[in-house]
Amino acid sequence: MSEEQLKDTTAMPVVGKLPASVQVTWTGDHVFEGVRQSGGPSITMDSTGKQGPSPIDTLLCALAACTAVDVVDILTKRRTPMSALSVDVNGERFSGTPGRVTRIHLIYHIIGSGVERVHAERAIDLAVTKYCSVRDSLDANMPITWALELNGSYEG
Repeated sequence: MSEEQLKDTTAMPVVGKLPASVQVTWTGDHVFEGVRQSGGPSITMDSTGKQGPSPIDTLLCALAACTAVDVVDILTKRRTPMSALSVDVNGERFSGTPGRVTRIHLIYHIIGSGVERVHAERAIDLAVTKYCSVRDSLDANMPITWALELNGSYEG
C-alpha cells in the first residue's frame, strides 16, 4: 500500500455498530415482552419460568448464542461446517441479594464429520475470549469456562 493510500485509510472516521435499542413491556405478574425498538420478533421473559425464560436464563442464552454464532462462523471459514451445534450453560449464582451470576460453564456439543477437535476448541476459545460482545459486556473477572463434546466424544 502506498503512503498516499495509507493516509487515505487512516483519515477515514471509525464507524462502530449502532446502539442496541430494545423495549421491555410488563404484561402482568412477572412476565415481560422484549422487542427491538425498530420492530421484529419479541421474546417473553418470566421470572417464574412459566411463560418463558427468566431474565437470568435469557442472559445465559444470549452468551451461548453469541459465542455459538462465532463458532459457526469460524468453522465455516475453515470449510469444516457443522451439521449440529448446541450449548448447555450452567450459571452459578450468589445466594444473597441480588442473585447475580458468579461463574458460568458452557458445554458445546458439536456434530460434524470434518470438524477436528483442535479446530473446534480454537474456535470456541476465540469466541469466548475474543469475539463475543455479550461476554465482553459481563464482568471481566467472572470466570467463564467451557468444554467440548465433539461427535459424541467428551473431553474436558
